Amino acid sequence: MKKKLQKKFILLGALFSLFSTLLSSCGYTTRSLLPSSFKTIYIPTFVNKIKFEDNPPEYKTYYPGLEIKITNALIDRFVYDGNLRIARDEEADLRLEGELVDYLRQPLRYAESDVVEEYRISLVVNLSLKDKEGNLLWKENHFIGDTTYRLTGPLTRTEQEAVNDAVADLARRIVNRTIENW
Repeated sequence: MKKKLQKKFILLGALFSLFSTLLSSCGYTTRSLLPSSFKTIYIPTFVNKIKFEDNPPEYKTYYPGLEIKITNALIDRFVYDGNLRIARDEEADLRLEGELVDYLRQPLRYAESDVVEEYRISLVVNLSLKDKEGNLLWKENHFIGDTTYRLTGPLTRTEQEAVNDAVADLARRIVNRTIENW
C-alpha cells in the first residue's frame, strides 16, 4: 500500500512540475516574425532632415554626421541580431529607409539653483520598410531612441556618451520593430 501511495505522489509531483513549467513559459524566441522569404536587407544612409529653426534656442544642437552614425549602428545591430543579412540594394529582399527628423535635449532635473543636473537625449526618425518590389510593409513616423545623462554626481556622463547610447537604443528598437513587428 505504501509503495502505491509513493508512486502516486511521485507521479503527481512530476505532473505538477510539468504543468507549472508549461504555464511559466513565456514563449520567447529569437526567430524572426518576418516571412521566411525575407533573408536580406539594404539600409541606405539616413537623411538628416532636422529643421533647426523649429527648435527653441536652448535645444538647438547640431552633430555633424549623426545620420551616418545612426545608419552604421543600425547595420551593426542587424549583423548582431543575425535574422537578416545586410546586402546591396539590388540583391536585398527588404529596404529600410530612414530620416533623422529631430534631436531633442530636454532638461529632466534641476538643482536648487535652477541649474540643470540631468538631461534626456531623444533621437527622432521616420522609417519605412519596403520589399524588393517597392511595396510598403510598414511605416513609422516619429520613432524614438533615447537615454538620460547627468551632469553632476557619480553617474556623470558627457553629452557625446549619451548620444552614443541614444543611437544604440534607437538601432535596437528599429531592429526589434523590423524583426518582431512590434
